[in-house]
Order: sequence, then C-alpha cells, then structure tokens
Amino acid sequence: MNIQDTHQAPLSPDDFAHLGQGAIAYVKAIKSDDVSRLFPQVSNIQPGLDLFLLLGADGVPIMLTDSKDAAVANAWEHQLQTVSLH
Repeated sequence: MNIQDTHQAPLSPDDFAHLGQGAIAYVKAIKSDDVSRLFPQVSNIQPGLDLFLLLGADGVPIMLTDSKDAAVANAWEHQLQTVSLH
C-alpha cells in the first residue's frame, strides 16, 4: 500500500456544510450595518455597532449579540463546541 491509498477523497461543499452539524458552532464578528442585509426581518439597529453572530457549522444563524462572550456562553449552554475559522 502506498501513501496515496491511505488518503480519503476531498470533502465536497455539501460534506463541509454538514460537518459538525448539531455539535459545532462558530462566532463571527459583524457590523450592525450588515445585519439588515443578512436578516431583513431585523429592524431598528443602530448603525456602526460591532456585533457577533453565533452560527451553526452549516452557517445557519443561532443568535445575534453585542458580546462575543455572550455568543460563546450561548454555544456552551446548548452544548455546542465553538471553533475558530481562519
């Protein structure tokens, strides 16, 4: 067996979308100016604020907050492990 035989096929975009679903989340910084574009149902947010999104591994928003600590605490409360994305 050569070393190439031990590698798995690359993950598809769909595979990445479901990776860690239900167990992993990430926190993303966002400006309040972008909130209405991403979430049209949200209104009356002061422009220029630094906010944080807690998102599931598949990118589905879980919560919007003004504190990174609150986003991480909410993840832990719901037994989600937060990961860093670079």
